[in-house]
Amino acid sequence: MFPKDFIWGASTSAYQIEGARRADGAGECVWDSFCRKPGKVWGKQDAATACDHYRRYRDDVALFASLGLQAYHFSVSWPRVLPEGDGAVNERGLDFYDRLVDALLEQGVTPWVTLFHWDYPFALYARGGWLNRECVHWFAHYAEVVVKRLSDRVQHFLTLGEPECFITAGHQKGGHAPGDTHELREVLRMGANAFLAHGAAVSAMRAAARQPIRIGVKVVGEPRVPYGGPGQAPSEADVRAARELTFRVDARPDAVSTWFAALWMDPIYLGRYPSGALEGFGRAAPALSERDLALMGQPLDFFALNTYKGSWARAGEEGPQDVPFPPGYPMSAYNWPVLPEALYWGCRFFHERYGLPIVVTENGLSTHDWVEEDGRVRDAHRIDFLRRSLRELHRAMEAGVPVAGYFHWSALDNFEWEQGYRLRFGLIHVDFQTQRRTPKESAYFYQRVIETRGACLQVATAPSERGSSDV
Repeated sequence: MFPKDFIWGASTSAYQIEGARRADGAGECVWDSFCRKPGKVWGKQDAATACDHYRRYRDDVALFASLGLQAYHFSVSWPRVLPEGDGAVNERGLDFYDRLVDALLEQGVTPWVTLFHWDYPFALYARGGWLNRECVHWFAHYAEVVVKRLSDRVQHFLTLGEPECFITAGHQKGGHAPGDTHELREVLRMGANAFLAHGAAVSAMRAAARQPIRIGVKVVGEPRVPYGGPGQAPSEADVRAARELTFRVDARPDAVSTWFAALWMDPIYLGRYPSGALEGFGRAAPALSERDLALMGQPLDFFALNTYKGSWARAGEEGPQDVPFPPGYPMSAYNWPVLPEALYWGCRFFHERYGLPIVVTENGLSTHDWVEEDGRVRDAHRIDFLRRSLRELHRAMEAGVPVAGYFHWSALDNFEWEQGYRLRFGLIHVDFQTQRRTPKESAYFYQRVIETRGACLQVATAPSERGSSDV
């Protein structure tokens, strides 16, 4: 069983569920403009309405509480609070988060708040965005505004949501907003500026807090899982190989990708870049002072891990090597390999390297769900993934990894970025035409997990026979 003080929750992000994009004085973000570009989002869809959470938040919160969620992790929309990204505060936008926090507390659900989850103010993008060193001050100011308002009731804050994703996918590969394809030099500079903005925000948040707060930053962890062969346990050499590849950085002046875990984690958690990385990138590397590195590496209270998948690795005759998945290997609707063991190895490897307690802030499975004739949503694959993932999480804890909580992604089906509404991650089904909410069988399974503190995970039971409910 999981400890009594273990935190059970679910996550969302503002842009993916709120809708009401320009309501009550909110400003435009880069995803608003990106959605208008032909061919960028599946089905020409957008988040203008999404889950209409901005108007339906009270019913959603009541539903979360009825399903037993102890905590709810959401993000604040930067341009809803600061329409120009900096300067004047939009009080009506900030008031929404006041009301949301109050509604959660009234229902006995603990709020966890991320400040930025990809909805970058378009006005700041027009001024250079993450390429402009002023972004450090812009973000710190925004962080101060939010923490001053909410920290009398909120104790857990996170700064950035997945910088490796919003920088590489949005500014290097062009598949996410704003859709840019910058050269390596600019990408690395944007990453460094995001780290500096995070560090400045941490300082501003601690100074502005109205009570002691705990701060983290969400990073993507895609660990290598040691593979010993079909039906074989991995050897210690396989474990070493998986660890090495998890943190290896292929730093070259002509690198076409920056998707390396240590490149996005070490500056934040260790106050330095991975050994040899800056030298390896050559002239493309950002010029940084010791003061810059110290600002990036502000002390944090926990390691917030977003993990959905991993890959296999083993020891080879010539060193660590990746192992491909065989034909027919289980894949999610997103075509991500289903590998629950990644949660065990990710928690283990990241704790070994960074020494902080782990909070899993995102973990989930994309599927194609629908409401059946009897009104139920039977998402058996999600239940299986959740059961096996939580077993792996518990195994990590038994191995000595301090894991404080788990937040399933996502509480609601939502706007899945460039995929539009094609994929569903939610515990709760959303009919985007009627806005009807239907808890899936996985929601009732997760409710039972919370009630039993994980004891029900030991037996592979059939999906709950409880009927679904709508609000």
